[in-house]
Amino acid sequence: MHEQLEIISRSGNDDLAIVYVARMERGRERYIEFVESLQPPLPREKKWVLIVSTLEGCPVKCPICDANSQPGRPLSGRQIIDQIDHMVSRRYPGGDIPVEKFKVQFARMGDPALNPAVIEVLETLPSLYDAPMLIPCISTIAPASRARFFERLIGVKNDLYRGGRFQLQFSIHSTDKRQRDYLIPFPKMALREISAYGERFFAAGDRKITLNFATPRGFEIDAGKIRKLYDPEKFLIKITPVNPTRNQTAHRLESLVVGERPEEAAPLVSSFEEAGFEVILSIGELGENAIGSNCGQFVTDHSRETGANERACGNHLPVRALYPL
Repeated sequence: MHEQLEIISRSGNDDLAIVYVARMERGRERYIEFVESLQPPLPREKKWVLIVSTLEGCPVKCPICDANSQPGRPLSGRQIIDQIDHMVSRRYPGGDIPVEKFKVQFARMGDPALNPAVIEVLETLPSLYDAPMLIPCISTIAPASRARFFERLIGVKNDLYRGGRFQLQFSIHSTDKRQRDYLIPFPKMALREISAYGERFFAAGDRKITLNFATPRGFEIDAGKIRKLYDPEKFLIKITPVNPTRNQTAHRLESLVVGERPEEAAPLVSSFEEAGFEVILSIGELGENAIGSNCGQFVTDHSRETGANERACGNHLPVRALYPL
């Protein structure tokens, strides 16, 4: 294992979450961030989660996320693995990871489906560490025109991660098309297309596919519409807050689900349960908001301090050039 990243900052605490910011190339203002986190009260030996970036920034520009301070160039497979290596070598320098649930989420900066190197990393991961309970997680908005990526994903899951050792999550956020387009302003699969793909992806013994709803107040989330398209035997519902970010504040998006008042989510949870779905109300630790560990915040801050934000965002390339099929 070798590391090419230059770590320029580390923030947080070992009992909850550590956020790393790394420079991609010495002498150039190009940054990524990645995270290791726990789920109190579970100790690290029970559950350890690594959250890595797959792009430099993100082109999707969701109004609830701060990860779009850079245009979103794909990282190489080596650059993605280097993030994992850095966190593993700090805790388990021999590469033996005796964790009951070792989760690697491709969900920090950038949508993983926009980077074919993510498939290469998934193919390589099982050989890099002695981690029998490794569970990769792909979290995606389901970008359009990524058929090759999603077909390869089915193959790598079936070949290497059978028996519930893979998690796939789609960000949905709203069941109203216009509202969904506002929250995810990027070409993406329709809800019916996601359902059809999920039916082909799911195999006996797999974890259910997650449909994630961040919950801005006033946006439609209709359990009936979801039930018409999705089978509760193959899909589950995850309801999360709109985390506090600079973009969320700028767009004046108030979260329906609030950590201090989880009971306010009860009607929404009940509507999905009555439709037959398993529901996860995932509020997380409020301390992560205090750390400021929501997506893109640390890179955005560093870019503003150095002026890199203005330089990077003025250097756009066509979508086809940035994200090869």
